[in-house]
Amino acid sequence: MKDTLYAQAYEAVGAFQFDDAVVTVFPDMIQRSVPGYQTILTGIGELTAQYAQPHSQLYDLGCSLGAATLTMRRHLAFSNCKIIGIDTSQPMIDRAQEHLNSFHSEVPVELICGDMTHLTIEKASVVVLNFTLQFIEPNLRQTLINRIYEGLNPGGILILSEKVHFDSTDFQTAIEHLHLQFKRANGYSELEIAQKRVALENVLQSDQPSTHLERFAKAGFETAGSWFQAYNFMSFLAIKAPFAK
Repeated sequence: MKDTLYAQAYEAVGAFQFDDAVVTVFPDMIQRSVPGYQTILTGIGELTAQYAQPHSQLYDLGCSLGAATLTMRRHLAFSNCKIIGIDTSQPMIDRAQEHLNSFHSEVPVELICGDMTHLTIEKASVVVLNFTLQFIEPNLRQTLINRIYEGLNPGGILILSEKVHFDSTDFQTAIEHLHLQFKRANGYSELEIAQKRVALENVLQSDQPSTHLERFAKAGFETAGSWFQAYNFMSFLAIKAPFAK
């Protein structure tokens, strides 16, 4: 369904929530709001094919409707792996399960409604955070990245996609303009753009690219960098050394 959640003027715009209304229009919302989203999903699939290890677990942290989970499952060369998806939104989990049930696969998938910061990560070869860390409290982010690193097998990877911001005011202004034009070109009105911005304020808290790289280094990743960028949306790859020190 088309995203018209903010097409009507509201006296007060509430904080953005991943509720039933958002779930219904989420695919359209993502496609019209996040430049490069399909390219990122394709990359997640290709990286899964390259780095997934037999008898390991793969994690989709903040799985929403299961797009990354489905992509990982399609590209897995081993049926003896397990994918675990977690999201705090029960409506998201319910719809993700419907999507997964629509496609046959020998790879088991467990979907959990819960808080990713409390999830035990173990025997992992691929961990995906696809535009979800930005919704986690900033003071919890380093701890989560640390736990992901500890739960990864040697040679395992973390794929992190995020909306970012930049320290240069002029550069940030230019990038924001490009993103606004992207949304306008996809049919969003000025009212919709303005009300969505208010709804996301203090809910989505972005970091600078350098902050993400610093977190990876602090966690122990020796290899990390960005592999994709479209305007103010980036995806990073962090690789755990093949043999832990």
